[in-house]
Amino acid sequence: MKIYFIGQKGIPAVGGGVESYVDNLAARLAKKGHEVFVYTRWSYSDRRRKTYKGVNLINLPSLSTKNFDTISHTLLASIHVLFRKADIIHYHSIGPSSLLWLPKIFKRSTAFVSTFQSQCYLHAKWGRLAQGYLLFGEYILCRLSDVVIVPSYILQKRCQQLYNKVAVHIPNGVTIEPKVNNGSLAKWNLKKGSYIIAVSRLVRHKGLHYLIAAYQKLNTDKKLVIVGDGAFTDDYVRELKDLARNNKNIIFTGNQHGKILQKLYSHAYAFVQPSESEGLSIALLEAMSYGLPVLASDIEENVEAIDNNGIFFSSGDVRELENKLNYMLNNKEAIKKIGKQAKIEINEKYNWDKLFKEVLEVYQNSAKKEKNIKINNSKKILNYSFKN
Repeated sequence: MKIYFIGQKGIPAVGGGVESYVDNLAARLAKKGHEVFVYTRWSYSDRRRKTYKGVNLINLPSLSTKNFDTISHTLLASIHVLFRKADIIHYHSIGPSSLLWLPKIFKRSTAFVSTFQSQCYLHAKWGRLAQGYLLFGEYILCRLSDVVIVPSYILQKRCQQLYNKVAVHIPNGVTIEPKVNNGSLAKWNLKKGSYIIAVSRLVRHKGLHYLIAAYQKLNTDKKLVIVGDGAFTDDYVRELKDLARNNKNIIFTGNQHGKILQKLYSHAYAFVQPSESEGLSIALLEAMSYGLPVLASDIEENVEAIDNNGIFFSSGDVRELENKLNYMLNNKEAIKKIGKQAKIEINEKYNWDKLFKEVLEVYQNSAKKEKNIKINNSKKILNYSFKN
């Protein structure tokens, strides 16, 4: 099959849940012999690079600003794909999916798949106009996609209740990597078990200001390591660094990936996810795959992913977050057991090698225009119809 991906910044992934999703999925498809094409942005990927792990990269420019980066690139990709033969065009997230109608008008024999990653309009960085446009994108995604994939049962329920769309539940996955026990993190003076880690874009809805405020009240020699960078959120990045200014044990590493990120996960004491809004956090799943004890906000998406294999605090409650951090710091053996169980759960439910087969089945049946498609889930079988 010829499969095109639209909406991501690019691959190889160097930060961002959507990019990690596309990276993992596209590489596996190419390995199986499919022709895979991923649109990348000049501001994110090396424009000279044309292939990656057997995946074809199509490099296009964008207006690199907060409000127009994604939509300008998606528009160019949606026009470019009009002139390409495609069996599947897969849009990622509700913003890019707002333009799905454009190629769909002209490519009647192509199957259109969309992944509804999260309710982006809930994110604090967007103003009212942007929020309205993202809601429009959600509408287009649910109404015009031949198949909608959702990573959580919460989003599946929203598609059904609001748009009468039966979405296929296939969670985001992780590649199960072995722990990296050798090598040091001397650059930041970090030793094994000496720090708590958070991996996130530095944007307000990720709740990192709550984490820093809670950490500042702790009496501990364990450091707080925040991995990630801003996304057109310079003011918020400055705010976070101002909050941490007088504490040398709060370390910002910027974006990390590959072996360095693996080391940061492998050597950490625990992982914290303080978000106010998520789809299904890949960083959270990655941390659990390393057997890290997890402390997370009690938003529905985190509760669904973690189940009974982590510790929760009330979202936005700094005092409770402080108390739960204290508990984790003082109960090493108890939280270690939770981390071990989390690792088992991740391997069973969120392993990309297993989830890939479900996405491929969606593609194969969609390309053949099957009228009734069945996807086996851990909880139930879903039926949905392909609309000509």
